[in-house]
Amino acid sequence: MIFYRQNLTNPQLLDLYKKILKPRLIEEKMLILIRQGKVSKWFSGIGQEAISVGITAALDETEYVLPMHRNLGVFTTRNIPLHRLFSQWQGKANGFTKGRDRSFHFGTQEYNIIGMISHLGPQLGIADGIALADKLQKNKKVTAVFTGEGATSEGDFHEALNIAAVWKLPVMFVIENNGYGLSTPTNEQYLCENLADKGVGYGIESHIIDGNNIIEVYNKITQLKEEMQEDPHPVLLEFKTFRMRGHEEASGTKYVPEEMMKEWATKDPVDNYRMFLLDEGVLTEEYDNTLRAEIKQEIDEQLAIANAEPEIVPTYSGELNDVYAPFEYEEVKSKSETRNIRFIDAIRNSLEQSLQQHYRLILMGQDIAEYGGAFKITEGFVDLFGKDRIRNTPICESAVVSAGMGLSINGYKAVVEMQFADFVSTGFNPIVNLLAKSHYRWGEKADVVVRMPCGGGTQAGPFHSQTNEAWFTKTPGLKVVYPAFPYDAKGLLNTSINDPNPVLFFEHKQLYRSVYQDVPIDYYTIPLGKAALLKEGKSVTIISFGAPVHWALETLANNPEIEADLIDLRTLQPLDTETIFASVKKTGKVIIYQEDTLFGGIASDISALIMEECFEYLDAPVKRVASLDSPIPFTKALEDQFLPKNRFEEVLLELLRY
Repeated sequence: MIFYRQNLTNPQLLDLYKKILKPRLIEEKMLILIRQGKVSKWFSGIGQEAISVGITAALDETEYVLPMHRNLGVFTTRNIPLHRLFSQWQGKANGFTKGRDRSFHFGTQEYNIIGMISHLGPQLGIADGIALADKLQKNKKVTAVFTGEGATSEGDFHEALNIAAVWKLPVMFVIENNGYGLSTPTNEQYLCENLADKGVGYGIESHIIDGNNIIEVYNKITQLKEEMQEDPHPVLLEFKTFRMRGHEEASGTKYVPEEMMKEWATKDPVDNYRMFLLDEGVLTEEYDNTLRAEIKQEIDEQLAIANAEPEIVPTYSGELNDVYAPFEYEEVKSKSETRNIRFIDAIRNSLEQSLQQHYRLILMGQDIAEYGGAFKITEGFVDLFGKDRIRNTPICESAVVSAGMGLSINGYKAVVEMQFADFVSTGFNPIVNLLAKSHYRWGEKADVVVRMPCGGGTQAGPFHSQTNEAWFTKTPGLKVVYPAFPYDAKGLLNTSINDPNPVLFFEHKQLYRSVYQDVPIDYYTIPLGKAALLKEGKSVTIISFGAPVHWALETLANNPEIEADLIDLRTLQPLDTETIFASVKKTGKVIIYQEDTLFGGIASDISALIMEECFEYLDAPVKRVASLDSPIPFTKALEDQFLPKNRFEEVLLELLRY
């Protein structure tokens, strides 16, 4: 291994040695603790330290780094107190996740490090969002995000690199190519000779770097950073390296040929750099021994602090209170006259006024810029707010959602438009595993609203007509809003954008241009989690949301003798159980009306809640009316049969006769 020091001074060379030695000595200690049963799991980076240390040392402390499982050197180079890392690995409260997640599955804004989730790929999209925020601020910062050669097979890798290329984002995409994805060798993962070759396909710069040569890593990153500061653009970096331990300690390395282990042992990044420094006269054996002793003493002292920390004592309140980021709702009342507008106009009005309220709000979605979106809601917004804030995206829902999370991490708000709610399935993972869990896991908000044009009645078929709110109402950490009227749509969307938690905002397409209402011209808010009582009666409670609210109103208009409480839920998570229970206790009969298919829909959960909390008040079984348990069809006759509209009146009258 050849080291070219270039312009590095002796103190700089020695500093890099201290930085690369520390994670190695910590790892050696961790291997002892694992054998003693004092740590449950460990992902070793022995053999790869030069990458983590070299990159992090070349970046400013204010620049974000997004590491993976085996990047201990990122954390130690940022000088995180070791006792906090030990507490994290032991699952204690002084760690970064309060015992809720393990190893390096965490982030910390204090040190500008954003940890990964086990699904790997979303990490890359987060880096896009962070870098976009930096680029918009013109602060000349660079973001570095790590991945392994195995994760380059994921769709998120392609999506994130493509977005970064199109938007010219200052992201360093770091591939640690250590030869194996767990035990699967690279020749079973991809056929190109080098992963860096993929850069050509995205039109971006790429490099192959010796991942075991810390000087080469440090100097190349320093050079690239200067270039990216002056001309923001992404780079793809393939670091050739090898991990000398298994994927995690339980895996072992039996699948690795012995000759390969021996070959890479000669390329050890710590030992080779040490020998270079000794040959250069920068390091002496005496000082090396002193340095090692000091680091080992620090490890033992910091480990003692973590060991002395008590085990976590679980409480229900402690867990449940951290699922959502704190949000103090601020009521803004209208002070203006009203105007009779459509549902779609209310959505547009909310977005426009929210963009004026929040100068760091970014809208992202397919065709939403000059074209104005599939439903023309954002038409003209580019002229009002510019293309920096109204951003067309490639067709890649997963990375766009992850980029929204990156924007949130770096001080922005994001509204992501799904062209149709059906398409959210290709962005499902970052919503339910990244946005939903971030605050619970490590206290980080996810200030992202995902707009969901949904629903049937337009003969759009199985892929443009679903109302899929139940995919999300069962996921802790998400909020789900589903208005039925223009007034509610505007006020609730305003509040959703103010809320630092992730919100799925459902907008029924059939209501866009068919429902009118008097809506205040100026900005106002409506609290989430508060249902609306549209009609009052004593004979039955009707609970609904979205388009079925209007269908229920039609039914009641056709049957004026029915005295019903009609509850429009407006938000499904949080759910206004207080209003529901009060009505059921008054009427004794209840019917839940949803457009989603019956089995597994939110009507089932509401029914169960009523049975548990109001059973003694019921005079009849709780009834549910929903769409058929089939995909939604295209032809009008089939769609009419699928939707519950033609079945509701019969079930309602039957319930009243019970």
